[in-house]
Amino acid sequence: MTLHELLALVPGWLLRSAIVAFGLIWGSFLNVVIYRVPRGMSVVRPPSHCPGCGSPIAAYDNIPVLSYVILRGRARCCGVKMSPRYPLVELIGGALSYAIWTVIVLRLSGSTPVGRVAAIYGADFALSLGLVAAAFIDAEYMFLPDSITLSGIVLGTTTATLRDLPLRASVTGAIVGFAVVWVPFIVLYKKLLGRTGMGLGDAKLVALAGAWFGWEGALFTLFAGAMQGTVYALLLKIFGVETKLPDAVAQDIEALKKAAAEGDEEARRELLEDPLTEEGEDAPHRARIAFGPFLILACLELLLFGDWISSWLGFLSP
Repeated sequence: MTLHELLALVPGWLLRSAIVAFGLIWGSFLNVVIYRVPRGMSVVRPPSHCPGCGSPIAAYDNIPVLSYVILRGRARCCGVKMSPRYPLVELIGGALSYAIWTVIVLRLSGSTPVGRVAAIYGADFALSLGLVAAAFIDAEYMFLPDSITLSGIVLGTTTATLRDLPLRASVTGAIVGFAVVWVPFIVLYKKLLGRTGMGLGDAKLVALAGAWFGWEGALFTLFAGAMQGTVYALLLKIFGVETKLPDAVAQDIEALKKAAAEGDEEARRELLEDPLTEEGEDAPHRARIAFGPFLILACLELLLFGDWISSWLGFLSP
């Protein structure tokens, strides 16, 4: 069966509804990933449970978005307030699923076999889910999990042919993406200033972009992410919004300070090298804004609007 035959067989409204519902369901799973991965927990076991009292969540209370609305943002078991992040992430999952179907799948040739259509949709949606999870984790904990970035690099290289990207170009893109962050912002920056300008997680994230979109895509992700992050920082400054470290990061730093005070040399070294620990008016407040979400935004822009970006900038691979 081809894409044209599928579209002729199944009503458009039914396909769109199924695509959005599929995205909402996986968006719900993303909330599990965002909560558990930073805590070193399995994303499979135990089943979904209340973060307040630990009671298992019934299936009828785990319907994406709808359950949150019906329960007015509180757990049925103990009444603890649920973060609005839960329905937000679910809606993002539904929106990205619909966007990939509309912007990418429906632009494929009608003669494309359904198997290839499913593979293209599945790969792009998996990338989107991983990036969204990484963005929320980085925003809250200021680190990018290897389980997401490295898996994304592997998935990008193994599915390169689905994007008509030669495997060699995918591998080269990943290497270039890592190098353009690691050499200037980690190696040289540390030698000159005694601390890093970006983290290894950022380097792996740009490498992921290179694996999916070639070396040109890696460069676009780095520079577009930097521009968008700069605009965000300027807006915060204009409106007088003070940048503060996320609570989880602040707690980790306090734990490091305590360990250093007790004579832990490794903790003391981490405090000296990490720009997040600097205080006072001269502290680099820009470092208190996670860079990962802006790189991820640029990566998603490239995924959904790559053809337009390519024609506009004139240097990205089609």
